Amino acid sequence: MNATHDDLTGLHNRRGFFLALRRQVGYANEKRGGLALLVVDIGGFKAMNNTHGYEFGDLILQHVGTLIGRVARAHDFAARIGDNRFALILPGIMNRGHAELAIQKLFRLLDLPFEARQGRVKVGVTVGAALCPINATHADTLVQLAERAVIAARSNREPYAFAVDTSLSDNLSEYWDMEIELSNALARGELVMHYQPKVDCRTRKPVGAEALMRWTSRTRGAVSPDLFIPVAERTGQIKALTLWALNTALRQASDWKHDFGDLSIAVNVSADLVAHEDLADIIGSALNLWVRDRINLTLEITERSLVVSPESSFNILSRIREMGVKVSIDDFGTGYSCLAYFRNIPADELKIDKSFVSDLLTEPACAEISHLIIDLAHRFGMSVVAEGIEDEATLEFLQEAHCDIAQGYLLGKPMSSEDFQRWLDAAGGVESMSEIDMVEADLRSKA
Repeated sequence: MNATHDDLTGLHNRRGFFLALRRQVGYANEKRGGLALLVVDIGGFKAMNNTHGYEFGDLILQHVGTLIGRVARAHDFAARIGDNRFALILPGIMNRGHAELAIQKLFRLLDLPFEARQGRVKVGVTVGAALCPINATHADTLVQLAERAVIAARSNREPYAFAVDTSLSDNLSEYWDMEIELSNALARGELVMHYQPKVDCRTRKPVGAEALMRWTSRTRGAVSPDLFIPVAERTGQIKALTLWALNTALRQASDWKHDFGDLSIAVNVSADLVAHEDLADIIGSALNLWVRDRINLTLEITERSLVVSPESSFNILSRIREMGVKVSIDDFGTGYSCLAYFRNIPADELKIDKSFVSDLLTEPACAEISHLIIDLAHRFGMSVVAEGIEDEATLEFLQEAHCDIAQGYLLGKPMSSEDFQRWLDAAGGVESMSEIDMVEADLRSKA
């Protein structure tokens, strides 16, 4: 291979890519034409390397490179520009619709799992797109905008995103600054856990809570988890944050006083950690530190996290369940639901995504999907949680549909550990449901 090509994939390398991009952007500006730049990032690549080995990782890169080459037309330029990142230059593209055709073709090609001797995985990618001259007329700016679109897509849990403006005043330097601040957040005590109540759908008696991480930065104020969790995942800080979340949730939950039997404390686990062999050790070390009388730990994972490496993930989750920890599949129905995977998932609980719950009274399809999820879970011996419940009518619908557990602002917003104790006291200390509702309303107004 020469100096402008990647030895592994045979595509242009980073140097060749920038030479081609600058030439094509210059030509587009001169001829008043257009082009699209797509940046393609492979999700969970580190986890695949850790699980199946670097040889398998190389095969994944070659596979994705081949598929991107199949998307490319004769005059397009495909390149590998990073460890797990590719780019595609599409000259002659004048609008977003034309670029979306290429993106959708890539997703169709990636739809089938990749299989090799070392394992079988579903390869997921995130795509960021920028257009010349609509978004930028300089090659370096175009790359920055496409990179920022990748970040935006991942933050919003979308498969792809387009650059939305030409201003770089809030560009990637903002993202890098957040990395540095997040690395100090634990030491500064800026991270806290809040707890959103989960109740028996029929009786409204407390059955547990979901633990939710919150970050109040000294310089930024409150930072949304949708922003800082992807930063933690990208920079490798998610493991430390997860260990802190587990220890904090178990410690605080073990102090709660109540008369409701065993309560479940649910902690979210990043997709990047689900396939890691040491996840079971992380869980075990947290369990060994804290007395768990009347507290049952539940791990909430998204269904998307299972399809990167299902066989490895299932084995790890099975080990964790042997410790007495339950597994809950979050956002069910919004990702890569597949019965071929589902029948083997080592899980105890499904959560109906709030996007279905919020519209189930007005959208027949959402109501039908909710019914199907409840029936499917019960047939496989799982319980069902509906999240995002905000009104009585929705709760009554779910009660009639035989949903097991309810969660949402109607029942309680996320609150501090101290406020959750007061919520438990209110739920156990008054008899009439109307009085409980009044106390819950008061706590919600303070949250």
